[in-house]
Amino acid sequence: MEIVEDVVIVGAGIAGLTTSLGLHRLGIRSLVLESSDKLRITGFAFTTWSNAWKALDAIGIGESLRCQHHLITSMVIASTFSDKPPSEAPYKGLEVRCLQRRLLLETLAKDVPNGTIRFSSKVVSIDESEGHFKRLHLADGTILKTKVLIGCDGVNSVVAKWLGLQKPAFAGRSAVRGNAHFRSGHGFEHKFKQLIGKVGRLGFLPCDDENVFWFFTWIPATKEEGMEEDPIKLKQFVANELKDASDEMKSVIENTSLECIISSPLRYRKPLELLLWGNISKGNVCVAGDALHPMTPDLGQGACSAMEDGVTLARCLGEALLKPGAEDDDEEYKRIEMGLKKYDQERRWRSFDLVTTAFMVGFVLRNDGKMIRYLRDKFLLGFLAGLLLRKAGFDCGKL
Repeated sequence: MEIVEDVVIVGAGIAGLTTSLGLHRLGIRSLVLESSDKLRITGFAFTTWSNAWKALDAIGIGESLRCQHHLITSMVIASTFSDKPPSEAPYKGLEVRCLQRRLLLETLAKDVPNGTIRFSSKVVSIDESEGHFKRLHLADGTILKTKVLIGCDGVNSVVAKWLGLQKPAFAGRSAVRGNAHFRSGHGFEHKFKQLIGKVGRLGFLPCDDENVFWFFTWIPATKEEGMEEDPIKLKQFVANELKDASDEMKSVIENTSLECIISSPLRYRKPLELLLWGNISKGNVCVAGDALHPMTPDLGQGACSAMEDGVTLARCLGEALLKPGAEDDDEEYKRIEMGLKKYDQERRWRSFDLVTTAFMVGFVLRNDGKMIRYLRDKFLLGFLAGLLLRKAGFDCGKL
């Protein structure tokens, strides 16, 4: 027997649950299919800029999360290539916090109606059904039909593949991410500190009084293949690269347990595909989050833009579904299609801009050429601060 739904969202990550909660706030029910047996908290935490807090406020959960995370006041950058002292730029006019992924997902999941998320539900294929429906085949044999299909299923998205989007490209770098827990408190300043070294770039910032999120990005060598699956080797590798780091930075790595370390290759959507020929939406199907715009982490906007997607998509879809007077299924389908096209128009350039800018910032930060290094060390902080200010000032609007 086929189960019929109005809106199916594939993926219970940040984009999927933000979209679902946005629709719920508008009075529209959705079903969220999650392939895992529980919420996925891979990545531990992420920098959350003003644009993301505007999105969280739009769906009504911003205040509950603010009170659990420190406000970051500035960015501090040091370089092992330079004799100059670390440079500091205050985050004037910006709201910046390091948001714990677990707390965000649990808050989103708590605010959607019971039964919204269906775990252990992996989509294996998609095809057309009668009456403009899309038919989803799950790994357990379940078949679902839906009027609207939204892919928030990450870099290996089944929905993005159905739309004809290419697989995200390897950016040439990998990232180790970790969460250090200080049981008695870390005592660190509320600052985002980074160190650019010969091999890679390390950054860390506090989430709250006890938890500190950190990352290390580098260009992997052949001898490091297979290290990504071994947290012991990962921790030792990062520790070995911190010989020139401060004792504060070293203590962050030392206080990270092995189960709180992960590594993954960095991938991104090729910008021209986003700008020119890629299908963000097609009929009653669309993608959001990493299924739409996987990007390198150099702007700290991946998760933030996923929240923007969710609010924008809920608003555009709500306008289509809540408008009275649809005479038949064909009229309703046309309204849905137009709503998703509006979402496409609002998110395509923003996605292109963020993916392109993040990639270029990453190139500058990792490049070891003498001229690039000179310009980077002389102008980097002002350049980065200006970019971050412009990208974080975006407002996705209300529901």
